[in-house]
Amino acid sequence: MGTIKNVTKQTDNRFLNIYELDRENKTGKPGKYWVASRAKDIDGLKLKSGVVNPDGIIIYAICEGKVVLIRQYRYPLGGYIYEFPAGLVDDGEDMMEAGIREMKEETGLTLEPIPVDRAFSKPYFTSVGMSDEACGTIYGYASGQVTQKYQEESEEIEIVLADKDEVRRILREENVAIMCSYMLMHYLQDTEPFAFLKEKI
Repeated sequence: MGTIKNVTKQTDNRFLNIYELDRENKTGKPGKYWVASRAKDIDGLKLKSGVVNPDGIIIYAICEGKVVLIRQYRYPLGGYIYEFPAGLVDDGEDMMEAGIREMKEETGLTLEPIPVDRAFSKPYFTSVGMSDEACGTIYGYASGQVTQKYQEESEEIEIVLADKDEVRRILREENVAIMCSYMLMHYLQDTEPFAFLKEKI
């Protein structure tokens, strides 16, 4: 098994930082590895703490029988991608509170979360080849009036309420975040919303 000999923080940004690892691979050969993390310091890295708290959340919500999506401009792509409403969990905030807040901020809708088995909601890793980011999932029903008025100035978000035909088109033709794409496949197959959540794990 590989080992980490030393960690050095390379950047000091608010939302994302780069950490350089001095490591040895399984044969003992030394080298460097770089990790992007939401952690504010070395002790907050999951490789140090061993604790998998959610850095962020994604929200799989149904509104009037349609799935709530956002179409957001993302700088790494230089273009738009379809995603679920999502966001970071603030210090001292739990996942459910974050989900309700982010749904309102990004779409104007009010989220009523539904309870699910922890296996469906706990934080899972998003891209372990380059980051220790982990996100939990909130499920629920949304209601109210769609609006962009609560969005931050830095956000370029269109709100989309998609039926099954539109979801099929999006999956065929558009850029889609992987966490969102798998849930959209469930949406297409479920005869009732969130039917897969009844599975015993």
